[in-house]
Order: sequence, then C-alpha cells, then structure tokens
Amino acid sequence: MIQSMTGYGKSKVEIAGKTFTVEIKSLNSKNLDANVRMPSELRELELPIRNKLSQNLGRGKVDLSIQVEKHESESTAHINTEVVESYLKQLQTFPSSTNGDYNRLLQIAMTLPNALSSEKSELEKEDADAVYRVLDLALEQINTFRTDEGKALKEDFELRIHNLTALLSEVKEIDPERIEHVKQRLRKGIEELKEKVDENRFEQELIYYIEKYDITEEKTRLDNHLSYFIKALNSSDSNGKKLNFICQEIGREINTIGSKSNFAPMQKAVVQMKDELEKIKEQLLNVL
Repeated sequence: MIQSMTGYGKSKVEIAGKTFTVEIKSLNSKNLDANVRMPSELRELELPIRNKLSQNLGRGKVDLSIQVEKHESESTAHINTEVVESYLKQLQTFPSSTNGDYNRLLQIAMTLPNALSSEKSELEKEDADAVYRVLDLALEQINTFRTDEGKALKEDFELRIHNLTALLSEVKEIDPERIEHVKQRLRKGIEELKEKVDENRFEQELIYYIEKYDITEEKTRLDNHLSYFIKALNSSDSNGKKLNFICQEIGREINTIGSKSNFAPMQKAVVQMKDELEKIKEQLLNVL
C-alpha cells in the first residue's frame, strides 16, 4: 500500500506534573530532511529521536516540535550568596553613587554576572520515557494520515493507468489504418512524379519504410509497463522511487510511438497519453 509523504500528527501526555507535547509535519522530499526543535534539557535524546523518524517515516521534509510544560512553579534558580556578598562589599566602597542605600546596592549586585545560578538537572528516565511515548503516538497519527492520503493517490493512479490503457488500445486500433495511409501516401507520391517504377523494388522500399516506423515492440513494452505499474502499486510496501522508474519507461515508449506515428489521429492519442503521464508524475512526487 502506497503512502503519501504529506502528513501531520500531534500527541500530548501528562506525566509527573509535566505535559509533553509532540507535533510532526511532513512534506515531500527526495530524502529524509528532519528539523527537530526541543528544550535544551532533552538534547541528549536528539540522535535516537532522529533514528526513530528515519525508521518510521523513511523520506520527507519533516518538522518535529517537542514541548515540555512544567505545572509546578518551583524555580531552579539559586542565589550565589558568596558572589553577591563580594559584589556588595565592592559596591559599598562607592557610597556616593548610591548614597549608602543598601537595597539599591543589592539590586545592582543581583544584576552582575554569576549572581544567580540555574541548576541544570540531569535528564530523568521518566522524562525520556514520556518523550518516547508521546513521540510514538504522534508517529502513529502521522503514518495513519499518510496512509489515508496514499489511498487517494492510489485511486488517482489507477484512473490514469486505466486512461493510458484505453488510449493504447486506441493506438492499436489506429495502427492498421496508419500503415495503409503510409502505403497510399507513398504510392500517391510516385504517381505525382509520373515515373514508372519497378513494383518489386517499390514493395521492398515500402516494407523497409513500414518496418522503420513499426511500433509493435513499443506497444508491447508499453502494455507491460502499465501492468507492472499496477502490480507495484498494489505491493505491500510503498516505493515511490520504483514507481517513478516505471513511469520513466512508460514515457520513453510513449515518446517513441509519437516520433514514429507520422499519422494525425495517432499523434492526437499520444498527446493525450503524455497529458495523463504528466499527471501521474506530479502525484508521484508525494509518494513515499
């Protein structure tokens, strides 16, 4: 089952006085291009998180945001008493600047470097477990989103391949008429020259000309490519690159038929085939 690279997932979990929120967005890209935003205290989890994204999402331009909200209002900042007292002693040597106002001196001291220190606690195991848990939930959501988008893409591909198959059948029906048209045109050209020709030689040249513009092999290969595309489309994995390779082969056969057709009704069908193929190519950019 094919998947789209476009997706969205969001999950939120409350554990031990904290709310963990993960939001994931993805768009199409040739490779995995992940932009990860998270609080500094979770930075040691970045590499395993990126590995999870690679394993679960494969390809795509991924934007991941992790937020942690602490419910308690307890501050982790502490006053460095010794540092502040040292600042106060030095400031008191300039009494004229503050008129000896102790509160004013304290305000100045508290703004100086290292007056406050913030205790950076190590990442707790329960926080790491919570992040992985909420990430897994968000990944599950985005993959469900991608699968649903993939179903819509699959329906569109099946329609386009059906249209191409119908146009190929039209080309097959037109082909005998095209060959007859070629014969008549050549014969008419000879008659207009008012020259007598050796019928055997003429037939030989006609056979050579017709063989040169024969599209039997192209029709067969195109038929096979269309069938192979549907087979790959219905496979268990989502492989947009493989579908794109098949699409290139389909385009090659259509172009060759167009260059050899030399017959207006067939060229019209070829133009329609190219239009259908372009629509497939556009949508393939979104397939994982």
